[in-house]
Amino acid sequence: MLKYIIRLSLFLGVVSLTAQSKPIDTKPKDTVIHKQSYGLRVGLDLSRIIRSSLDDDYTGLEIVADYRLTQDLYLAAELGNEDITQQEDLYSFNTSGSYLKVGVDRNTYANWYGEQNLIFYGGRIGFSTFNNTLNDYQIFDNNRYWNPDGFATVSEEVEEFNSRTASWIEAVLGTKFEVLPNIFLGASVRLAFLFTDANEGRFPILYVPGFNKVTWDSKFGVGYNYSISYFIPLYKKKKKVKKVTQEEQAE
Repeated sequence: MLKYIIRLSLFLGVVSLTAQSKPIDTKPKDTVIHKQSYGLRVGLDLSRIIRSSLDDDYTGLEIVADYRLTQDLYLAAELGNEDITQQEDLYSFNTSGSYLKVGVDRNTYANWYGEQNLIFYGGRIGFSTFNNTLNDYQIFDNNRYWNPDGFATVSEEVEEFNSRTASWIEAVLGTKFEVLPNIFLGASVRLAFLFTDANEGRFPILYVPGFNKVTWDSKFGVGYNYSISYFIPLYKKKKKVKKVTQEEQAE
């Protein structure tokens, strides 16, 4: 009996020494797989809705959308319609038409787990088709004897310039933050460059739907939007985690 007890004691001692010789991992491993939602976000531009309700000479509507392609890259688009009447010093005209802008956004905001906020930059290619209506116009004249309070009206006959087109490229900087589950408020500013020759034809292009006002001496334009949108989750993918090297840990 004593012989078996001695053998058992020796066996347990060997096992204990073997276990103590193995290194102990003091860094617990995270076995939880963090996944991010991918899907379609669709909404409306609030700025055009508010302006339409306050300005009798303007009606506009814009649908905004983006689709998440990768962890930081989004396919984005805006589809809209504008109808605006403008009174200048010598003429009054109306512009009515639709536009489409397509491009990509890149998110630079490092979200915590479960967040889907964006601080992004991107670009768009825009295309618009529209009609112009010249309501009336006057001729500038230095001789104010016959019209001391204004310029003589040359014509009040309405002229239409239909089937006009314009194209441009624009840089975008903006943000979108989740205020309620899957509901986002966003804002963006845009700097655009018009490809189209605005001075071509008898009546120049002075306003392009989606681009904004066109000036005589510049093809650059500035725009903005404020949006509210809803995110439709379609599937989830594992979040990519940046690997930290030993050199980075030492720093």
